[in-house]
Order: sequence, then C-alpha cells, then structure tokens
Amino acid sequence: MTPTYHRRTQLKTQLLQQINALEPGDAILPSEHPVIDQIICELETLTPIDQPLREEHWPLLLGSWALVYASRGTVVTRRSRQLPLPVSIQRVWQRLTGIEEQGATGAIATENGAVLSLPFFGELTATAQGIWQPYDEGESARVSFGAFSVQATRLLGIAGLHLPQITVPVLEFLRQEALWITSYLDEDLRFGRGATGNLFVFRR
Repeated sequence: MTPTYHRRTQLKTQLLQQINALEPGDAILPSEHPVIDQIICELETLTPIDQPLREEHWPLLLGSWALVYASRGTVVTRRSRQLPLPVSIQRVWQRLTGIEEQGATGAIATENGAVLSLPFFGELTATAQGIWQPYDEGESARVSFGAFSVQATRLLGIAGLHLPQITVPVLEFLRQEALWITSYLDEDLRFGRGATGNLFVFRR
C-alpha cells in the first residue's frame, strides 16, 4: 500500500473523529471548525477518484449519502434558526440516481432531504428534487431544483402515521442554477463544495 493511501486513511480517521466529537446537530449548523476544514482540504488533494461525475464512477457516486458535516450549515439548518420555535434536525441526506433518458445522458437526479423534529407536532420530512448537469471535466455540475415536497411522517404521540406528501413544482422561469463541485470521492466518503465555498461531508 502506498504512502498516499496510508495518509488518506489516517486523515479520514481523524476527520470522522473530529466530526463525531461535536455535539449532536452541531456538525451541520453554521459554525467554525477550522481543524475539520483543514483536514477536508488536505483530503481533497488526495482524492483517489479524478473527475468523479463521469459515468464510469457512478457505481461509487450514486446511492444514498448521509450529510455529516457542513461548514456553514445548510439551507434547512440556517433557516431553522430563524423560526419562532426550536427545531431539531434529525438527519439530512442526499440520494443520487443516474438518468438514462434520451437527451439526458450523463445527468444525475438528486433528492436532498431532511427530517425535522417540531415541538408540539412531531416529525416533518422535507425534500427537494433536482438535476445535476455535469460539466468542466466531470468535477463540477450545474444544479437546479424542479420540485419541493413536505410530509408529516410522525405526529406527536402517534407513531407510524404518515400523512399525504405535498409536492410543489418550481415553475421553469423561476428555476435557478447553482454550482456544485464534487471535490473528493471514495468508497464511503464524498465531499462537496457550494458556490460560496461551503464544505459538505457525506458518508455512505
């Protein structure tokens, strides 16, 4: 095994230890963790997969990923702090699926989801459905979202109750594209960078 492999394994262990040491939920809330960010940056230089969005890497890329760290929080966690009642984030995930339809070769469907726990209510699942359009040699993608859904998945004191899902499509002229960079990929970890430099760590 190469020195690069050993160094990458060492850094991955350090990264997950640092993330696991945070208080529950803090890892995906807006806050500063310079040690974690530095480890991420070093691991990005050691990624074993170049051009991770190319179709030959889809067996590693596609599937369900849990978000375990976001350096500046997420849209959901930032907005949850603005609500009048405390909201706890139970989990955040991203599910990637290859699109094989004619004319969409190389595109990837994404579902970003979060389970929120609301006082006096129970749990609410919110999802956003979108498309990645890879470009720039298979590392970057233009991302746009076409629909948003919410569903009460557990009312307070009534386990197992699932109310109908409400889906709201985004009109074509209102859709906006954002830049997404996949900066690291291996068999169980994936890093992403948003247009503003926000760092995201996903775990298989």
